[in-house]
Amino acid sequence: MRILLFVLVTVLVLPIQSRAGEFSTENTSGEVRILFDGEPIAKYAYDDPKISRPYFANLSSPDGTRLTRNHPPIEGEDRMDHPEYHPGLWLAFGDLSGSDNWRLKAAVVHERFLEEPQLEDGVVTIRVENRYTAGDQQSTICRDRSRYTLRRTKHGILLTWDTTFSSDKPFWFGDQEEMGLGLRVATPLRVEQGGPDPVPAGTGEIIDNEGRRNAEQIWGKSARWIDYRGKLKGEPAGVALFCHPDNFRATRMHARDYGFLAANPFALAAFDAGEPSRVTVSPGESLRLRYGVLLHSGKTLSSDELEGQYRDYSKISDP
Repeated sequence: MRILLFVLVTVLVLPIQSRAGEFSTENTSGEVRILFDGEPIAKYAYDDPKISRPYFANLSSPDGTRLTRNHPPIEGEDRMDHPEYHPGLWLAFGDLSGSDNWRLKAAVVHERFLEEPQLEDGVVTIRVENRYTAGDQQSTICRDRSRYTLRRTKHGILLTWDTTFSSDKPFWFGDQEEMGLGLRVATPLRVEQGGPDPVPAGTGEIIDNEGRRNAEQIWGKSARWIDYRGKLKGEPAGVALFCHPDNFRATRMHARDYGFLAANPFALAAFDAGEPSRVTVSPGESLRLRYGVLLHSGKTLSSDELEGQYRDYSKISDP
């Protein structure tokens, strides 16, 4: 299958709250720390000796509520599985031209900042170029140019992820569950009541725009948006993920009740939804994917509110 693809996470122009609040950034060795009102609310790691691909970790809402699993996970507080595979929020592929950067068997190398992290009109922007290697960690499969933004919105903080892939030789995306934008929510937000680690039962639920709930109904189904939410310290909190309607194919959700979600537009056979898929990008073509991630707390967002945020998001097209 040969197709021109698009992978974007969009900058949503959503209503900015009038409450005071300012972002700032600190670019230290191997990571960019993002702060809101002087308190850390995210970390973008681009050179981690243990995790051979870039990622966001310790994502929080404006009031500092930690919404992704602690990184590294804390014994007694967190599910301890996949501490390196699931750092918080990441984009990775279990089958990229036969190589596996999801399970860290092939590296995604940060090559450079296209510009230094910027703060303008209340929006943090990070632009980078990454190189995807084969299993030998040397041969180049393709490169991407990625643009991430964070901004304050009416319902929290919106992080956008906009990535464009290209190469001077053909490359392809295979058919696995472990493909696309991955998310690991804070352990108390998971749906799961038990599990292998001695931690409290989850308080959460997963809902999508079709009204489906939890992994039993959502796994492998396509959705415009999905919200993984529950309670943290007794207060409502969650992470909503928006899939742009102009992505090359509907995004299917690899949703799990233990606190994991992957937004995957590549797999068909892995989700019992068709014949095995191979999406090929030829020289001169590019693939761009677009997603938005809303970090919210203090209120359980209704389906109407989430749909409204999604509609606002879908009208935005980044340059």
